[in-house]
Amino acid sequence: MTPVTRSLFEPPEELTPPAAEVDSPLAERLRPRTLEEFVGQRHLVGSDRLIGRLMSGHGNLPSLILWGGPGSGKTTLARILASRPGMKFHALSAVLSGVKELREAIAVARSDRKRGARTVLFIDEIHRFNKSQQDALLPAVEDGTVTLIGATTENPSFEVNAALLSRARVLVLEPLSETDVLIVLRRAMTDQVRGLAMLRPYLTDETLSQLAKVAGGDARVALTALETAVLSVTPDETGLRTVTWENVTEALGRSRFAYDKHGEDHYNLASALIKSLRNSDANAGLYWLARLIEGGADPMFIARRLCILASEDVGMADPQAMVQASAASQIVHLIGLPEALYPLSQTVVYLARAPKSNAMKMGYMAAAADAAATAREAVPLHLRNAVTPLLKGVGYGEGYRYVHNDPAAAKEMECLPPGLVGRDYLHDSEPTAPPF
Repeated sequence: MTPVTRSLFEPPEELTPPAAEVDSPLAERLRPRTLEEFVGQRHLVGSDRLIGRLMSGHGNLPSLILWGGPGSGKTTLARILASRPGMKFHALSAVLSGVKELREAIAVARSDRKRGARTVLFIDEIHRFNKSQQDALLPAVEDGTVTLIGATTENPSFEVNAALLSRARVLVLEPLSETDVLIVLRRAMTDQVRGLAMLRPYLTDETLSQLAKVAGGDARVALTALETAVLSVTPDETGLRTVTWENVTEALGRSRFAYDKHGEDHYNLASALIKSLRNSDANAGLYWLARLIEGGADPMFIARRLCILASEDVGMADPQAMVQASAASQIVHLIGLPEALYPLSQTVVYLARAPKSNAMKMGYMAAAADAAATAREAVPLHLRNAVTPLLKGVGYGEGYRYVHNDPAAAKEMECLPPGLVGRDYLHDSEPTAPPF
């Protein structure tokens, strides 16, 4: 791709950033300021879509919870929505703010409201607010003092309390497509005012496309890597900066793979691993294992999950699966990373290739259902332990047959309560063979 001097995406003159923004990171300088500049989220953005209708409408802006991954445009959309006439924008970070800051922001909003201005209170990472902090928002949201726009990377059903959710609309933001990220990258390359065009960067189309692919739908990651890579390259005698894929990978670094160990991604990756093994897909199992390990997951967390699967999904179809998983857990605890990835990989492949049976799980669930329904059912007298002469005298242990001396008892003596006689929880189901 050859350098150009003008971009179709260059903003109009009135949007030229002030001098104070020159030193801001590229991702901040290129943050869209209008819906026309916004890239992605086509299901929400556009004149005939919800965000577009909210921007063109004259009614009150409703409170919103924007749920999406990093770099998907949550903060940008909030700022654009707050740019409607008569609106003020007040931003707080749930990481850095508490009830005191909330009350101060609400007090300012209440004062502005008396002068005819409405306030959008944007709370980044709202899932990090505890219950009392979220409760402090309720009165101001309920009476319209503020329009709340909360941004979260976590499932709001679990992280935002029901009272707030009932007063806000949840909008799901999807990861940007590779095409979307590529548009953002090309804009950065060619924008003379807010982008990198003045530095005269040169990247091949293949390098740009690969960066768009590995960014994982996160425009901020892509732009930060691009800026770092461009600045790390020395210009040639003509002033051109030729950026290679090696420069980009150095700029991305290992942090590209990291994720929040307490967030939803952590459990989504673990779920993908377990479901791949249950489906006897060893290749997918190794891939999801690598995603967890390279993302910084605790190897003991993975080992525990494998132990569960060995019993829940393999069980008696291959009793050695539990031995393998248990041994791997001990080895992982003993040696730690990086070598722990070998016993984990071995166990992943073993469990994927093992025959499958969920008979233990289904059997227990059926037994548990019966146990709940017959919780007041008395233990049959012949199964009770006659530990005193008095108990023996009232029939405890009467009729019990010791199977070692009376082998026929195994078939003839009933051990279930009378109402459950003949119940079969296991059904002796055949295991599912792996597809190879």
